[in-house]
Amino acid sequence: MSTESAIHDSIDTAATTVGSLWPIHSFVTANPLAGFENQPFGEAVTQAADLLGGRGYPSAETFRAALERGQIDPEILDAELSEAGYEDDPEILLDHMANTADATDSDSDTATDRVDQVLTKWLSAFLDEGSAHWSMPNREAGFYTAFRGVAEHDGDIPDEGIITDLPETPSETIETVLAPHPESQWVPIFEEQLAALPGWTGLIKQRADDEGAWQSAYPISLAGYLAARLALLDAVDAAIAPSNTSIDPDPTAELAGAFLRAWEASYRGDLVETVSVESQSLADSDTSGRPDAQMVFCIDTRSEIIRRHIEATGDYETHGYAGFFGVPMEYQGYDTDVSVDACPPILDPQHHVTDVPTDDDTRESHDRLSGIRETADEIIETLEANAATAYGFVETAGSGYGLALAARTLVPGRVQELLDVADDSVPDEHEFCEPLVHHQHTYTGDLPVGLTTDEKVEYAATAFDLMGWETFSRLVVFTGHASETTNNPYDSSLDCGACAGNPGGPNARVLAAICNDTEVRSALRDRGFEIPEDTVFLAGEHNTTTDEVELYDSDVPESHTDDLEQLRADLATARENAAAERAESMRSDASSGVNETERRAADWAETRPEWGLAGNAGFVIGPRELTSGVDLDGRAFLHSYDWSADPDGEALEAILTGPMVVTQWINTQYYFSTVDNAVYGSGSKVTHNPVGNVGVYQGNGGDLMTGLPLQSLMAADDDPYHQPLRLSTVIHAPVDCVNDVLADHAELTDLLDNNWLSLTVVDPTQDHRAFEYEHDLEWSPASELSETDLADPTAPAVSDD
Repeated sequence: MSTESAIHDSIDTAATTVGSLWPIHSFVTANPLAGFENQPFGEAVTQAADLLGGRGYPSAETFRAALERGQIDPEILDAELSEAGYEDDPEILLDHMANTADATDSDSDTATDRVDQVLTKWLSAFLDEGSAHWSMPNREAGFYTAFRGVAEHDGDIPDEGIITDLPETPSETIETVLAPHPESQWVPIFEEQLAALPGWTGLIKQRADDEGAWQSAYPISLAGYLAARLALLDAVDAAIAPSNTSIDPDPTAELAGAFLRAWEASYRGDLVETVSVESQSLADSDTSGRPDAQMVFCIDTRSEIIRRHIEATGDYETHGYAGFFGVPMEYQGYDTDVSVDACPPILDPQHHVTDVPTDDDTRESHDRLSGIRETADEIIETLEANAATAYGFVETAGSGYGLALAARTLVPGRVQELLDVADDSVPDEHEFCEPLVHHQHTYTGDLPVGLTTDEKVEYAATAFDLMGWETFSRLVVFTGHASETTNNPYDSSLDCGACAGNPGGPNARVLAAICNDTEVRSALRDRGFEIPEDTVFLAGEHNTTTDEVELYDSDVPESHTDDLEQLRADLATARENAAAERAESMRSDASSGVNETERRAADWAETRPEWGLAGNAGFVIGPRELTSGVDLDGRAFLHSYDWSADPDGEALEAILTGPMVVTQWINTQYYFSTVDNAVYGSGSKVTHNPVGNVGVYQGNGGDLMTGLPLQSLMAADDDPYHQPLRLSTVIHAPVDCVNDVLADHAELTDLLDNNWLSLTVVDPTQDHRAFEYEHDLEWSPASELSETDLADPTAPAVSDD
């Protein structure tokens, strides 16, 4: 193997410890320790602490608060502590945990700090995605070449070492600097250097893997970054040999693990009990009949709240499905220059779908009126980005603009009402555009434009199979979701996580168009889906900040007017009740629910417009009847699934390998952002400094912050709102069927065997008993049951060897 190949192989190996970071305008939640998922959770957090310095378990204060609030069952805690070898009172153990917590910081390396300052300066200039007024020279040649060009002119770089005459390629530079070090040290050297600025290196890794438009125009690689970094370290004469010292293992990690398992078991026990009880009721109930309407929401935890309140208003049936509605597409909206990947990052888009105008008069009205709004938005964006411009503009504009600024600050609700009136006067794109769904026999890049009839049939059938549908209402609404917020760099983190931080409305529109296609419906009947002639599919979008559900109903026939009006009225009622619940969770007056949620959406000083997915802890895969009427407090992902309609297990396999993996990403990012916000989160929004439209600094420079801000996790500085628990998945299906899926997917059993999430199965074929996944495809009863509760008291724990 050549030296160059050995270098690149070593970089690839080292890069597995770096978590990918997406640009903040398309925020994607991901496990910051994804590179360690092949190890047991306890070992992974220890290694990550050694490399990144982050804490892996909640603090003693967090556990103490959970105990006081009754979130940890004392009996379960005693059992976990006893099993781990601890006999003291929990309060004494928590005091011990707090007293022995390592709160010391390592001394700063001044030479390395100088290198970081230079690198972050040029990385921000190179990786900028459209916000900088002056970009880095020669970006189109790639980062390393551009860096070579500016290095000799940068007064912050010493005129020493290899930096004085940088080789033409990154490999040559890396080879030269590493010459004194044996090849056995290369991977640990690269690991330490990548971990020095994990935010920037995570962004570089994601951008290089994604190979999108920005990467095509201005390429960067981890090799180019490491070459620049090693050359700078050589210039300041900093040591690059891998550190022989490591952070002492957390002496309280085992104790914290016991408290964490007890907390998780307390939550999981209640959730499993609910599903088990309702499983028995479901078997005895008659679920026939045609509901007034069916609404399909994203599995997102925020959907649980609005679904519960919609079902309470009338004879409505709601379902949960991944928010991209099963259509992995690249979407380009009307009059936009770029496309977005409207699907989870674990999938590659398979189709290019664009919005095509179908009503010229409405389009002209939209273009004319939206131009005025866009001009105002551009002015505000300029003022936010440039303080000097802001002062000059306000001085020129005079008191009128000053009054507008004051109104925006002091009475944001009233301003929002005026903006809503203005927005209502501008036709929405869905009112004059339709997604170009039909296959065009052309390509945009490597993607075909539109979908073939066979593909449409497959996406529709897959959706109905996964949700176990047999009955169809007169109205079926695919409801995407988006958030609404003002002056918030993290706004995309509040949109659909299943759509890579994009709103889910476009995907909903595409699936609705597919299901209304006469050819598709005919083919679906041949596959056993008897869709009545009077069933109309339409799309909508749920605003998760205000709980308003907008229906895209322009194609609904007059024959369904009464159905539509009744649904609108009931959605308004559901919104009032859901918004009151959300307001109360944000410690506001529940009676002002809608007004309060609208104020939060409009207030440009509001750091917490909504809670996002904070609180997420469970994932239920099964019929909605298992959880309908149960207040899950917006903490559970809900995916509709009927095991009896899935004899070959293909639908279950799709759910476990797709949505369950994505929800685990979401859950772990919330977990780690909460337990150590300084390392795995992004600190307070109050001191955020957006950079390059790709991320945020804390303060005036440094590394990109990698996770969620404090305001998405904490009710107050010392009061976590999010309970940092690993995901508890509960599946309603025969345990043998679940085992068959797991046996075919080592990536799933690795996550389970290494305790990154838990899995419980409520088996309707075994008297609705619950079984917990243990290890190596072995299961055990989830709780001690008396013999009279068991169908076969002599049967051993379920397993599939």
